[in-house]
Amino acid sequence: MKLNEYQEQASASAIYPRDMKAVYPALGLAGETGEVAEKVKKVIRDHGGNFSEEAKTEIAKELGDVLWYLAAMAGDLGFTLEQIAEINLQKLASRKSRGQLHGSGDNR
Repeated sequence: MKLNEYQEQASASAIYPRDMKAVYPALGLAGETGEVAEKVKKVIRDHGGNFSEEAKTEIAKELGDVLWYLAAMAGDLGFTLEQIAEINLQKLASRKSRGQLHGSGDNR
């Protein structure tokens, strides 16, 4: 499946107030990302950092939720997921060519 196909199909289940475009999915994205982190934390705490197949599957489900909110927010802002991916790859290529992959700051 291509990213834009996913985004189009996922948008059919986007039920939230339209006056909250971008805001609602941003909050959902933060929450779901936290759920991913919680599951990873519990693998570290309870299983010494060894990811069972079950743990990986549960994390994958949460990553799917992250993807859904990312797709919704991108769409609300007028971008496709493929455009977001291309923008990110261009940013990384620029940083790499300038020797700026390490460090901090949005525009390094």
